[in-house]
Amino acid sequence: MQAKTQLFPYFQPIISVASGKIVGYEALARQYDDKGKVVSAGALFSSAKVDAKTRIELDRQVRWQALEKFSALADTQSYLALNISAAWIENLRQLNTLPTLRMLDELNIDRRRIIVEISNAHVDPQKLKQIVQRYRKHGLSVAIGDFGAGASQLERVIAIQPDIIKIDMRLFKLATKGGIAGDIIHMISRLGKRTGCRIICEGVESDEAFLFSLNCGAQFMQGFLFAKAEADFQHAELYEQHIASLRTKFLKNTLVKVQKKVSAINTTKTLIYKLAETLQDDFNLNELVSWNFTDSGVIRFYLCNNQGDQISPDFNFKENQWFTDPRKIGFNWSWRPYFFQLLALENCGDRNRVVTSERYMDFETSLLCKTLSLRLDSERILLVDTVAGD
Repeated sequence: MQAKTQLFPYFQPIISVASGKIVGYEALARQYDDKGKVVSAGALFSSAKVDAKTRIELDRQVRWQALEKFSALADTQSYLALNISAAWIENLRQLNTLPTLRMLDELNIDRRRIIVEISNAHVDPQKLKQIVQRYRKHGLSVAIGDFGAGASQLERVIAIQPDIIKIDMRLFKLATKGGIAGDIIHMISRLGKRTGCRIICEGVESDEAFLFSLNCGAQFMQGFLFAKAEADFQHAELYEQHIASLRTKFLKNTLVKVQKKVSAINTTKTLIYKLAETLQDDFNLNELVSWNFTDSGVIRFYLCNNQGDQISPDFNFKENQWFTDPRKIGFNWSWRPYFFQLLALENCGDRNRVVTSERYMDFETSLLCKTLSLRLDSERILLVDTVAGD
């Protein structure tokens, strides 16, 4: 029983990018080590030396303390995120008996201010779905914590349909270095936009990490850049100026990058329009060598008919030379968005438009590319593959 008295909650602020204010807190369990220093109690909850029943009792003890302190907070607009292990949910015998709801009733806390954060663990998706539905029925929001760590992440998203996704700190730190982890963060951000799910980036510890989070579309931040978990709540406006300066820095840096990108795109489009004009008649492929294709990022072009069938070989550009490759003649690309979107625009009266695809990895060159489509004449469409910028 002594272990119970040693556990207590700390609160880490969660910051809104748009307002710069503290909008909520995550409650985290803490304890004293042998030297009297405050440390995380996470190891205790995952220890094999502590049985499941004791871990659950300890967790509920800390949860009660956190809610009790939160109930006295003068700022009635902020919310509190409570971590609840999916594995402990699995141990619930009666779905109608949820301890958190009882605590909220006893402390008279507005349930709309509470977020239940389901941490990573294996659990029956159907049971998890039922419990989440019960939380929502009583006005609580639901978040997926540690997203990107462990297995069955997408299965949990489907089961829970979360209000919030908190990106795992380890995945986020990998993503700041680029590569596939960065692509995964962008994918999660797009998922959030399509489903109305808010994204929180944890582990934001530097200006660079904050700027990367903005680039990924995160609406909320949490990390040591602002504050570690503390015993007390903080003034909502404490980090407003810091956030404002970071937003200004982001806008300034991003404008420079986007202006360079737009300039490069315009140069490429000018070259593509010139190419389209040349292709109206018979052309000599070698004459194109004198054009500035090297700086344009163009790696190939080809022609399709209105049904999407490729009617020309690939004209590949490499090391300032052109090569033809007939292997894809007869392939059909009508199912690609850059093709049918062009036709749709034309049918709506919007002609002479260059349609650009999303970025993708080109199988032949292993380069990150985009495809641009342009009407050549009434029977032919020009498609151009170019290297995509960052």
